[in-house]
Amino acid sequence: MMKRCFAPFAAYLAALVIFASGLMAAEPAAKGKDTPMNVTASEFGEMPDGTVIAKYTVENGHGMVMELINYGATMTSLSVPDKNGKSVNVNVGFDDLKSYLAGPPYFGATVGRYANRIAKGKFTLDGKEYTLATNNGENTLHGGLKGFDKVVWAAKKIENDNEVGVQFDYTSKDGEEGYPGNLKVTVRYTLTPDNQLVMDYKATTDAPTVLNLTNHNYWNLAGAHSGKNYDHLLKLESEKYLPVDASLIPTGKMDSVKGTPMDFTEFKAIGKDLQKTGGDPIGYDHCYVLDSQSGELALAATVKEPTSGRVMEIWTTQPGIQFYSGNFLDGSETNGGLNQHEAFCLETQHYPDTPNQTGFPSATLRPGETFHERTVHKFSVEK
Repeated sequence: MMKRCFAPFAAYLAALVIFASGLMAAEPAAKGKDTPMNVTASEFGEMPDGTVIAKYTVENGHGMVMELINYGATMTSLSVPDKNGKSVNVNVGFDDLKSYLAGPPYFGATVGRYANRIAKGKFTLDGKEYTLATNNGENTLHGGLKGFDKVVWAAKKIENDNEVGVQFDYTSKDGEEGYPGNLKVTVRYTLTPDNQLVMDYKATTDAPTVLNLTNHNYWNLAGAHSGKNYDHLLKLESEKYLPVDASLIPTGKMDSVKGTPMDFTEFKAIGKDLQKTGGDPIGYDHCYVLDSQSGELALAATVKEPTSGRVMEIWTTQPGIQFYSGNFLDGSETNGGLNQHEAFCLETQHYPDTPNQTGFPSATLRPGETFHERTVHKFSVEK
């Protein structure tokens, strides 16, 4: 991490030149000028302690441009071509660091140690009870008061013939937010020449712990801030979902979606049954049990936006996908000015509250094991 210091003006200019050339000494050499695929670094802002936050602009040469910052290993924007070849940002984010420091709603962030909720901020592992920081009523949400979305990650560019992007690294110390074990995490966000966004997560621990990593992008394939998402067509590769109680904790059951508003086994407009879902606020905020439970990369979801023609397929190795229709967005500055249901999330992950649910696929990571999950967003168009 770089920290601002009071230095002569010439030295300050020299420091900026070093920053712009790549920020991290460990980064690979830049690709030649004969290729449009590239990653450039610039300054995004300063933390209260003076730590400089970097912004990385990633271009794949085929109309996709991704912007990332090392605060929260966060994707601040993703521009994708429409059926006419026009690229616009389809991922909600902020233009300044101050807005991210204000807190939720986790726009574009890498969330952990445990994405989603853990009931009452407690779980038992190997006979020992652990108490976590609670930040969602009596529950723990997305890692606690200072989850992975609120820390500064080390970062380095990725530039090769097959992908361009950024690798983020962070070590979560034993006891951080109440979780056991020193956890080393690596997250890679890359673009490929065929318009795929690849998210790759790896982690190791020196003591038994629980882990659930995901990305919290908010999507609107018509373009960020373009209105309600009701006309988006969604298909989920899932015949079961996890019912939840009033605090959005799974009941432990896996119910069939057939004949319910939760059914997206065929393409359906997000807004068609949204008012029938109940909840307060109303809308979807449920984890779907994916048909593929093999741990191999498999199709999880497909979204189509009729006006732009954009299509987004989501492939993942994870067992579940959380569909959130932006129910808590309220038009406030903290929420980027977005109103309810003007963006949605499809977060690939392990199930919520798994550490307290014996019937769910395990989210325990032990020494000697490597956590490795991958999610791929494949973008295309329909005319």
